[in-house]
Amino acid sequence: MVAVDVGGTAIKAARVSPDGRTLATLDRPTPVRDGAEAVVAALRAVVRELAGPGVAALGVVVPGVVDVAAGVARYAANLGWQDVPLAELLGADVAAPVAVEHDVRAAGLAERTFGLARDVADSLVVVIGTGIASVVVTGGAPVRGVRDLAGEIGHVPVHPDGEVCACGQRGCAETYASAAAIARRYAGRVGRPATAAEIVALCADDPDAAEVWTDATEALGLALASATMLLDPALVVLSGGLAAAGEALRDPVREALASRLAWRAAPPVEVSRLAGRAGQYGAALLAWRAAGREVGAFWQVA
Repeated sequence: MVAVDVGGTAIKAARVSPDGRTLATLDRPTPVRDGAEAVVAALRAVVRELAGPGVAALGVVVPGVVDVAAGVARYAANLGWQDVPLAELLGADVAAPVAVEHDVRAAGLAERTFGLARDVADSLVVVIGTGIASVVVTGGAPVRGVRDLAGEIGHVPVHPDGEVCACGQRGCAETYASAAAIARRYAGRVGRPATAAEIVALCADDPDAAEVWTDATEALGLALASATMLLDPALVVLSGGLAAAGEALRDPVREALASRLAWRAAPPVEVSRLAGRAGQYGAALLAWRAAGREVGAFWQVA
């Protein structure tokens, strides 16, 4: 099967065997600046390159608003997409069933299947990449909401009079704590670009990097405090590309969360072992289901 995670920065794809082994991987930059059609063309090129004889199904996960039943990406602001019929287009390329899903829900599926949230009935999986969103699991079932918008923790206001978010609100957690926001806020201070990973590495010797990182982890802690009071999760899993920061992310977020909870204990906060590949693993699971097969415990996530 072929599994593809389309993000605002990169298209991450893999060909996966029936026992969960990764046979080949392919990462390409997402050509957002070239327009919506260029992004679709890049996705199709990646799929055609990885797909071959015997491919049972394709799983593709994307950001934004996704019509799962129709296989259509209804709206993805950071890709410039509106009403893109992904299942139809990619099905023509691979001649196999195509499953289309929201990237964060797919990451949550992977975390619940063979990640840290496995066998945890009440959990919150927070995916931090170009943006921030989460998957809420209560009583063992993911919560989708009446408009399929449950879990938008990135748009919880953490500073009511704070910076304007791309969504139009003020002070959203995503405006301070996403990888894109961290890079933007640091560049605004020092006048030179750096990735979120580079900024983390600079924290010990660069006061600007340290302050931007502290703002980010404090914002996450504030958002998680609200989520804790509303949902009472048994576990919080930090996933997505920013999870590669490991303890440098986990420890200050734990502290920020605990400092906001006066009368109850904070839930455990852990960093995903799947990290930036959680969406891709979720896409592989969806592809396998689209092929009419169940995933066994023998699946590997190395």
